Amino acid sequence: MPGYNLTRAEAEERAGLIRVHGYDVTLDLTSTEETFPSTAVIRFSCSQPGAQTFLDLIAPRVRRVELNGVALDPTAVFQDSRIQLSGLQAENTVVVEADAAYSHTGEGLHRFTDPVDGQTYMYSQCEVADARRIFANFEQPDLKSRFTFHIEAPADWTIISNQPTPHPVALSDEGATGTARWDFGQTPIMSTYLVAVIAGPYQRWIDQYISTDGRVVPLGAFVRQSMAQYLDDAEIFDITKRGFEFFENAFGVPYPYDKYDQAFVPQYNAGAMENVGAVTLTEERYVFRSKPVQAQVDARANTILHEQAHMWFGDLVTMKWWNDLWLNESFAEFMSHLAAVSNTRWTGAWTDFLASRKLVGYQQDQLPTTHPIVAEIRDLADVEVNFDMITYAKGASVLKQLVAWVGQENFLKGVHNYLVKYAWGNATLHDFLTEVEATSGRDLSEWSKVWLEEPGVTVLRPITTELREGVYAQVSIAQEVAPVYSRFDTIPHRDLPEIVVEPTLRPHHISIAGYSFADGGLTKAWEVAADIDGALTEVPQLAGKVIPDLLIINDSDLAYAKLRLDDAGREALPKVLFHIQDPLTRALVWGSLWDSLRDGEITARTYIDTILGAISRETSSTTIQSLLARLRQTLMLYVAEEFRTETQDDAAAKLIALAMRADPGSDQQLQFFKAFAAVACNPTQLSFVAEVLDGVSEVPGLVIDTDLRWELLTDLVATGQRGESDIETELASDDTMAGAEKAAGARAAIPTLDAKRRAWQVGVLDDSVPNATQRNVLAAFTRVADPAMLREFAIEYFAVIEQVWNSRTREMAQNVVQLLFPVRSVNDPGIDILQMTDQWLDRLGARMPALRRLVLAAREEVICAKLAQKADASA
Repeated sequence: MPGYNLTRAEAEERAGLIRVHGYDVTLDLTSTEETFPSTAVIRFSCSQPGAQTFLDLIAPRVRRVELNGVALDPTAVFQDSRIQLSGLQAENTVVVEADAAYSHTGEGLHRFTDPVDGQTYMYSQCEVADARRIFANFEQPDLKSRFTFHIEAPADWTIISNQPTPHPVALSDEGATGTARWDFGQTPIMSTYLVAVIAGPYQRWIDQYISTDGRVVPLGAFVRQSMAQYLDDAEIFDITKRGFEFFENAFGVPYPYDKYDQAFVPQYNAGAMENVGAVTLTEERYVFRSKPVQAQVDARANTILHEQAHMWFGDLVTMKWWNDLWLNESFAEFMSHLAAVSNTRWTGAWTDFLASRKLVGYQQDQLPTTHPIVAEIRDLADVEVNFDMITYAKGASVLKQLVAWVGQENFLKGVHNYLVKYAWGNATLHDFLTEVEATSGRDLSEWSKVWLEEPGVTVLRPITTELREGVYAQVSIAQEVAPVYSRFDTIPHRDLPEIVVEPTLRPHHISIAGYSFADGGLTKAWEVAADIDGALTEVPQLAGKVIPDLLIINDSDLAYAKLRLDDAGREALPKVLFHIQDPLTRALVWGSLWDSLRDGEITARTYIDTILGAISRETSSTTIQSLLARLRQTLMLYVAEEFRTETQDDAAAKLIALAMRADPGSDQQLQFFKAFAAVACNPTQLSFVAEVLDGVSEVPGLVIDTDLRWELLTDLVATGQRGESDIETELASDDTMAGAEKAAGARAAIPTLDAKRRAWQVGVLDDSVPNATQRNVLAAFTRVADPAMLREFAIEYFAVIEQVWNSRTREMAQNVVQLLFPVRSVNDPGIDILQMTDQWLDRLGARMPALRRLVLAAREEVICAKLAQKADASA
């Protein structure tokens, strides 16, 4: 995306030159055209009078630029995304009037018209650097300032920004409703990426929280009117208040802003965004118009707490540059789960974290694109692909390990001192660690080096010997480098250095526990704490201990490391996994099995059999959701070709049996049935799915509501059982935005070349398609029984992705590159997808490093699939 970048060197130079005193921004949202008038008046000082700098702005047209009362020619000073300012004075005022563009991609100021009632809604999304799509500014996190917003809009709209909403001033009474202006008060000091403008006839709910300093903090919840019936505001406010209670006490710092609004907005790219005092959350995931699985409800609670934590860590104190993004995201990730288990009903939050997010972190940390938690961020292009589970989940895991090492009380005292010392400013990793060192008395320099500044994950494996039958003579913990890193030298690296990842054998503070049968289940009989380091660490406390039925060497999941069982545990697992009573311990074992599959230590069919044999006793909804997603991935990519049809048929039969045996109306039943419908493959199975959809047959207690109907219909469309006319009929009964998006996905799943070509046009080539529609189309595109149907698109993928990367916005381009990478073609004997990928990488060379990174990550899944299929075939 040329012309839109900003390098760290440029940002540091500009930060050394100027200080921004204030923005006064007027936005006219009465415009119904493709653009809206935007005026920014910016006051700033310059430490070197006579120097030059630049403003950031992405806009179709700049009408006026005035610097210190002197008009500048917009055509001369505005190019790409920058307005050049020269001859600066010690104190400066610049005025920029522009026509900014409404967005349909979820970046900048997104505008959406609800097909249900014709109402128009808007919301801003400014992270990483998209405030410049709304108004001219100095777009980098360490040029904090104060903002005063004036919003002109239809008088009957709700307008939300970072400060409390003022009473509107009428501008006209022309038309049906007239227009008004909202003059917001000046914000506290904050970064540009935290700006919020949310506008439209949103439905509003209100509540309040009494802060620890005695202030009444107004709380608001918002959603568009056609979705208002589905918002469970009481639960959202309850979570919010419990979060504030925990964070204020944990940090020892009252909530620093004047109010706290949460707007659930449509067509949203992220899960949520921590705008100061005006959080935006995705309506699609967190406003449930149909019965959700419990995992979705759990994820919403965590997201609400995550964004709250950012009000202190990220908003009050902000990173200087994006290399310390982890200071925002890892911390919020850790604190949201700690808050959940400490002060809400979500006491199993750490289990959910392990079962979903942490496992993805392990997987991403074993890619050739892995990076340290504190990553090198050279420019905006780097950071835009760095919002991954290394930054979030690995970072949170490492903080959990740090807390186990220094103690939670010392850790939180250090956090308090950090927040007080750097309030309203910017800070670095060194600043944060210095405060924790001071309160804990620990030197964290070496800890930081091996955990935060080096990539990769290691494997922990118990080595045991017996003194006599049933008693340990010795237990040691072996630490190994994961085998995946040794194969990176096969990656084409023309114009680039070879990829070398050599994880350090790190120190770990772990808990080792023995689980034995008692009272009908497998429960913890004993545990010991141990500090391990290097290749082999003996644990003398275990000598002479009675050998348990199952040995867990990372009990409570304190460490960030891949877990293995001992020989006895691996052999007993199919019999004992069913009986483990603790959900977190089960999640540890499930994670170990997944890692073992991807490392080639167990076969795909063994993994599938283990899931289907034990999942009925699983109580964590998130664990079930994670297991079923991995089951589908294994069936699609890891089972050997000669066994795939038989294995899929058997898995579907067992899933429907599980659904029928589950408690009617239960979360388990819903998840098992959805998984069955997604993998059903023989005529009898598909016929039953169709009968349930049509109401001819039933699963007792299962409600076939709107979103489940779309899911089942898409399953049937993908297998050729239903078609376009069925999609049209369903859409006629669900004529909503969500219905249109799901219909677009269902059409993309039609297993004909003509349908796939139409979907390719919509998802890849048509830049007028909204972001949510594009995601639905791309997600369904590869749903085919015969991967040969995707052959021409695998070839086309490598022909167009550079053009897509250069011509589309960041989110839209990443969707294409990631969702359409032709990994399904690994099962197509007509093409060699690995060879095609390597040829493309060789042609690309050092150009477009962010694009290269996405394709490299996808390439590793091809390698993994090939190795897993080979292992499964030889079993």
